[in-house]
Amino acid sequence: MTSWIIQTTMMVLSVFIGSSQGKRDQVLYCSACKAIVDELNYSISLVDPKKTINVGSFRLNPDGTVKDKKVPFARSETHLSELLDGVCNSMSDYALHVDPDTQHKQYIRFAPRSSTDTSSFPDFKNFQFDGPEASNVLKFACETVVEELEDDIISMFSQDMENVHEELCNRISDYCKDGNRISQEL
Repeated sequence: MTSWIIQTTMMVLSVFIGSSQGKRDQVLYCSACKAIVDELNYSISLVDPKKTINVGSFRLNPDGTVKDKKVPFARSETHLSELLDGVCNSMSDYALHVDPDTQHKQYIRFAPRSSTDTSSFPDFKNFQFDGPEASNVLKFACETVVEELEDDIISMFSQDMENVHEELCNRISDYCKDGNRISQEL
């Protein structure tokens, strides 16, 4: 029991020491940021584009009308907030991939999204599956990115911006400072 307490205390201290130094694993946080963008894009693509939601003020105007407008549900703040609440749960479908030619490392999706997903995935021999700890680390990085950038993420996706990977992960956050080396596809 004492050994468990000491191990837990050391792990917690190492997290606090690591976070207080401000140095983050660029591969981990860049991959988490890009995975968030990819997962949100995928989730948004599943929503019927004709589905809308009323937004705006529901107060009566002096003339008796209500000022509200319909926006696409997929890119509404309500829907995007719901997606952000669960986006980090998909990080267990990602693992560290090492490019055999360049030795470049990044976390990428190894699991298909459905049984009908026919997209090709990199060879499993280039993945490093380090057990549940690895996916927990990526999930923690994902949660940190979501917490820090939630308003920016919602704003960018609600406006249907182009190049969200580049804008969010390189310019706004600096998670992918060396963006030209990081693949746009995860």
